[in-house]
Amino acid sequence: MAGRRRGRGQNVQQQHAPQNQRQGPRGALREPAAFAKSTGYESEIPHDKLTIAQARRGTPANRPVRVYADGIFDLFHSGHARALMQAKNVFPNTHLIVGVCSDELTHKFKGYTVMTEEERYDALRHCRYVDEVVQDAPWTLTTAFLKKHKIDFVAHDDIPYTSAGSEDVYKHIKEAGMFVATERTEGISTSDLITRIVRDYDIYVRRNLQRGYTARELNVGFINENKYRLQNQVDKMKETVRTVEEKSKHFVHSVEEKSQDLITKWEEKSREFISNFLELFGPDGAWHVIQERSGRMLQALSPYSSPRGSPSSSPTRRRSASAESSSASASSLSPPSSLSPPSTPSSPKKGTRKSRKTTSSHSRQVQ
Repeated sequence: MAGRRRGRGQNVQQQHAPQNQRQGPRGALREPAAFAKSTGYESEIPHDKLTIAQARRGTPANRPVRVYADGIFDLFHSGHARALMQAKNVFPNTHLIVGVCSDELTHKFKGYTVMTEEERYDALRHCRYVDEVVQDAPWTLTTAFLKKHKIDFVAHDDIPYTSAGSEDVYKHIKEAGMFVATERTEGISTSDLITRIVRDYDIYVRRNLQRGYTARELNVGFINENKYRLQNQVDKMKETVRTVEEKSKHFVHSVEEKSQDLITKWEEKSREFISNFLELFGPDGAWHVIQERSGRMLQALSPYSSPRGSPSSSPTRRRSASAESSSASASSLSPPSSLSPPSTPSSPKKGTRKSRKTTSSHSRQVQ
């Protein structure tokens, strides 16, 4: 049941896939490209020679145009993929065959490779534009090789490729009218990638040491190993210091913002407190008004009290004092008498006391 459901899902995906992806021998680009047979290409359909004009018109209709592109494809990159894309799309119906040279030929004619031949074969098999991969491809194409794989055209950039004692290894292909030119991608190549690694050798050695590779695996001596490890430690310390510095700056900035807000709020509250204090305790404030009104109420409720020994300012006391002074003057002018007239009962006690004192003093003077 699981296998049937899985098969149905694949059929649905194939139905919704674009038309150009459903065609081809790889089952809608879901499998890697096949390796070419050692015996060559075998087909019941007759393989007639084509011209470039015929191939561009889409003929023949009964088979695709077989285009061959070869190379080393070390460190397979986007420049390689773009060249193969151009070779795949040079004609309306194209079967792209890619030949990959072996390590032996490459090391002999060009130089040492980073990837092994098996790794390079497998990289080409997983490129979406490739339909077939030829292992151990020849360095120079021969007529026998072209007939063996039923190759119609050869695709490569138009720059003369000098190698193996030849000024251009594709010269005879161009003369036979079987060459189609592709364009190189500027800024990317295997040599450029190797140059970057060699230029920044120390950086990549330190990188791999950090990732767990040993100095022996990297072919690094004892002194250089310790130097790189020390540099790594220094870089870690610099990064830590930089991180702490950034965090401290952020903390100080946040504290400054909060302190500024606090000072602003404190100033606003202090102004409000001062204004409230002045309104309450100022010269025209409510507190003085309350004190003045309470003082007036106390004065209205309680009479004035004069201190001892001071003349009274009330009108009754003024009248009693004038009466006493008039009686004293009358007694001094009248003739002396042993008996003083009795005081009226209506006179106050204080006046009688004073009259007694004046009479007694007057009698002493007469004696």
